[in-house]
Amino acid sequence: MRFCPGCGDHAILNSLQKAMAQLELSPSQTAVISGIGCSSRMPHYLSTYGFNTIHGRGAAIASGLKTSNPALSVWLMTGDGDCLAIGGNHFIHCLRRNVDLNIVLFNNRIYGLTKGQYSPTSPKGFVSKSSPFGTVERPFRPAELVMGARGTFFARTLDVDLQNTVECLVAAARHKGAAVVECLVNCVIFNNGAHNYIADREQRADHMITLRHGEKMIFGKNNDKGLVLDGFNLKVATIGENGITEADILVHDAHCADDTIHRKLALMEGPDMPVAVGVIRDVEEETYDEAVNRQIAEVQSNSKVHCFDQLALTAEHWEI
Repeated sequence: MRFCPGCGDHAILNSLQKAMAQLELSPSQTAVISGIGCSSRMPHYLSTYGFNTIHGRGAAIASGLKTSNPALSVWLMTGDGDCLAIGGNHFIHCLRRNVDLNIVLFNNRIYGLTKGQYSPTSPKGFVSKSSPFGTVERPFRPAELVMGARGTFFARTLDVDLQNTVECLVAAARHKGAAVVECLVNCVIFNNGAHNYIADREQRADHMITLRHGEKMIFGKNNDKGLVLDGFNLKVATIGENGITEADILVHDAHCADDTIHRKLALMEGPDMPVAVGVIRDVEEETYDEAVNRQIAEVQSNSKVHCFDQLALTAEHWEI
């Protein structure tokens, strides 16, 4: 493997292999598609069909593959640059159409393969080789794009949190529709410590909340903190203080069609709020590939044209 020693991509690859084994996916019925970037090396390291496409075009190729062969389990490996910069248009339309793909979005907030330029998710003020005085741009927040494009599934995981990563990848594969798993990964060479706020083992319990459908939104080293509503906003409350009991803590509903709470959960950030990981949104909608193939079958069943000669005769024609 060509990942640098210590790269977070190693952990995601490990988790992906475990998830595929748990799902009992047949390599002959699985395809891994990618664009360009460190994460896009993935097709080379999995014993499945694979296609390493050009920069930003993985979503287009994956959409065509899934639509033409719906029986395949299709995975798209992409990075914050590949997916959200040159590939941004393909990404949002893939979500809007709800193509049944498993999209694994590696987010290290840097262009790693091309040696350290800032990416669409780099924080404002970030100093890099292409922004020596600090970028003046506001970053994309992947969850916001997913919700804005009417995405039906969004999960987030951290490279060093292997158990949650496997759970999220398995849930994405079982979801019918475009499933996005944002993987927060560390680039040890060009952006080391990008996610230290939650990656640091000593702080993780207080800075990160793992969401699971149907469970109370509780976190903290002592499991004594939780999320409550404060008007229209989310707020951290300590159980046992100011009359707060466990009954007051919100229960996570990943299946709610309205994405208002999902959006608020996905956009939480420090220092006042924990970063949410786990499956944040998981709702059912008709998939693009199902709709297209059903339409084709309906047209074929009602058509009087069954061969090319008949098709040719439906156009204007004459004898000479």
